Amino acid sequence: MFFLKKSFSRKVSLLFFSCFIFTFILPFISLSLLPSSPSLNVAIASESPAAGSVPSGEAGVPVEGKTKVKAEEGKKPAQGKVEGEEAKKSAYMAAPKLKVEDYPIVKGFNSRIAVWIVSQLHLFFGAFVLAVPIFVLVIEGIGLSTKDERYDHMAHEFIKVSMTAFSITASLGGLLAFMFVSFYPDFFKYMAGIFGKTMIIYAILFFGESFCLYIYYYGWDRMNEGFSKWVHLTMGLMLNVFGMTLMVLSNAWVSFMMAPSGIDDAGVFSGNIWAAIRGPLWNPINLHRFIANIAFGGSIVGAYAAYKFLSAKSDEEKAHYDWMGYTANFIAIFGFLPLPFAGYWLMKEMYSYSQQMGITAMGGAFAWLFIIQAVLIGALFLGANYYLWCGMGRIKGSERYTPAIKYLIVVIVVCFLVWFTPHTLIMTSKEVTQVGGTHHPVLGYLGVMSAKNTAVNILIVSTFLSFMLYRRSNKIATVSWAGVGNALQVALFTAGAINIVSLGVYGYYIPANIRIGLSIPQVMTTLTIIIVSSVLDGFMYKGAKSTGPIEWGKMAPRSQYALFLLAVSFTWLMGLMGYVRSALRQHWHVYTVLRDNSVDAYTPTLGYAAGIITITVYIFIALVMFAFWIANFSAKKHSEASH
Repeated sequence: MFFLKKSFSRKVSLLFFSCFIFTFILPFISLSLLPSSPSLNVAIASESPAAGSVPSGEAGVPVEGKTKVKAEEGKKPAQGKVEGEEAKKSAYMAAPKLKVEDYPIVKGFNSRIAVWIVSQLHLFFGAFVLAVPIFVLVIEGIGLSTKDERYDHMAHEFIKVSMTAFSITASLGGLLAFMFVSFYPDFFKYMAGIFGKTMIIYAILFFGESFCLYIYYYGWDRMNEGFSKWVHLTMGLMLNVFGMTLMVLSNAWVSFMMAPSGIDDAGVFSGNIWAAIRGPLWNPINLHRFIANIAFGGSIVGAYAAYKFLSAKSDEEKAHYDWMGYTANFIAIFGFLPLPFAGYWLMKEMYSYSQQMGITAMGGAFAWLFIIQAVLIGALFLGANYYLWCGMGRIKGSERYTPAIKYLIVVIVVCFLVWFTPHTLIMTSKEVTQVGGTHHPVLGYLGVMSAKNTAVNILIVSTFLSFMLYRRSNKIATVSWAGVGNALQVALFTAGAINIVSLGVYGYYIPANIRIGLSIPQVMTTLTIIIVSSVLDGFMYKGAKSTGPIEWGKMAPRSQYALFLLAVSFTWLMGLMGYVRSALRQHWHVYTVLRDNSVDAYTPTLGYAAGIITITVYIFIALVMFAFWIANFSAKKHSEASH
């Protein structure tokens, strides 16, 4: 009987995983099978022939009808039997030629700032609520496999924090759509004429995500054992599938605005929705945002754990939230380490699509924003490493590795200084004369990509080394080949660092177009170090002897402020780079297709942009604190009711 129950449980779990896989591929099947001819009538598009529209047969634009003109007497029949080329009407409109008066003005509102702030806040909360269910599902799965209820409780608390954020995300999304219709009606009309089908799919998927989220959260205690637990995990899987599909759909709209595809030179849609979605920047943005969401979500729940740790009244609470903060920090670092590589790919594809856009980003009006980005990334590396070093204080046996921290500090700080050193300095004419040019005679060499690629790869390797030292602090390898394994790891890190630095130096002696390609072997070297060292460590410390348990909660309060630093730095960094990505279009709603002719069609100064981003970060942090308070208030009421 037990065998039958076990077999039945396996079959049911297999069925639910099959349902998950089907749910995962269904949205993509629906997108790929969308017909090339428009099923939406031209309620959104123009009813008159679009200027510059593509004739039928050339770009697959459907024809509403054709007329035959009788030949006039005395003329050749061939001239009279016209297929009505001039009477053919495109089902889609060309990109409109907008004027200043085409943009509604609402008294008391600056349309650009309002849309800027609301869209950025929506992106912040959207990234958070998309990331949290991913690692919550992983943590819940770990709890199920290890039979450790602590993981289950932690996953439940993480998802509880995101519930208020989910409502805020939906509210901001509705407000943003209303603002687009109110402030930029022609732009929204043009985008809806192309992506109308995907917007309908987006709405359906949103309801599916909401359905799965509420069952997943409110059914946590009810579906906590046996077969019900598999149902609960499946709902979590479907929740993530719906969320990820929503992300890639919205990314299609964003990437189209930067690198439009599926249209002709006049901006007339060809009717193939997949061609419009599958633009040159779609996959790079998908990968970059997915990784960034993981890191960002981990940093925010880390800030929640730090807040709960500092306000804890008992040692048990401190131990629990210390462990939660460590887990959140691990998630943030796990997402943060590959993020620069995804950013390089995005910038490479952006430069391949438009050299002008790439030059504007890295060497033009926005170059100094990347210096600010470098400072924030350096703060993230320093904060993450500092938290790990503080965490070694709660582990007996970590004294063996604490002398290495001072050397890691020197390496990280030096790489940080190289990372944010600018290539071109802002100087007066007198200073330019004294220096001998806009490039510093010594530090100018550190401003090119050869130095910066080298610095960021060494930063990543050093951070990984800090994590390895933390992980083995309370372990003593018992395998016979432990000495050989340690020697191999030392040789691997040394050879890898020499290779990364050598490639960086070699980049100064080759042309720029070849120098860019050196980033690939540097990245491969970094990944090789991480992967091979992890595998060696796993085998070497399997069944290792423990020097004592980790004393959770025995952390200095200053360590928790490092988690706050990570959350604020990630938020500020996302706001900054979100502005750069959007502002690269400059005076275009859709790059080179639909021009922005509003009164706000200008590139703001760096100080002005930084001010708006900072205000947005303040608003987001305030709303996050409200979400923390709501989650804590609910837990307090629940505790009082149980007593």
